[in-house]
Amino acid sequence: MTYCIYLTHPNVDIDPATPVPHWDLSDKGRERLEQGLRQPWLLEIDHVISSREKKAIETGQIIASHLGMELITAPGLHENDRSSTGFLEPDEFERVADEFFSRPAVSVRGWERALDAQSRVITAIKQTLTTIPSGEPVLFSGHGGVGTLLKCHLANNAIDRAFDQPPNVGGGCWFRFDPVDLEKCSASLESLKWQLIDEMELAQ
Repeated sequence: MTYCIYLTHPNVDIDPATPVPHWDLSDKGRERLEQGLRQPWLLEIDHVISSREKKAIETGQIIASHLGMELITAPGLHENDRSSTGFLEPDEFERVADEFFSRPAVSVRGWERALDAQSRVITAIKQTLTTIPSGEPVLFSGHGGVGTLLKCHLANNAIDRAFDQPPNVGGGCWFRFDPVDLEKCSASLESLKWQLIDEMELAQ
């Protein structure tokens, strides 16, 4: 395995009447993703694997179709379970999300604990990679919250929202990681820097 890309779904259509896992990408999200198809590393990707939430599937499908390959979905890659509260207005959501990251061993308002979500997504990625031939780059289409938890694990950092994707961009952020660091936890935070899918990669 050479490397993996973890990509969060871009902008979505927010519909309070629909469960969050069933939200669709917005026109803006699709437009940003189409722009991201110019990323030079994208042609190196051999597998596109998605969370089973609709917006992540839509993200992965656009990329997989562009590359002429089949999208694979895998269990355990979904966002932290927030079904206990359902949709929250933005200001309230941000307050609860802050507490989710700052108290990872606590179920905040019934949400899945950050520690549990982190363990789940790491286990899911490890399991998925056992099915991929060594040396073939993989793109994971996922979510911001569990992506941040993954990033903290790879760098051996305590869970902290300071490592979350940039605010006010609507997602559509990615970082590259070495699968070895799923076990070694020795990645540098600089190497895991979030980048926007619709902007060309910054020099490392």
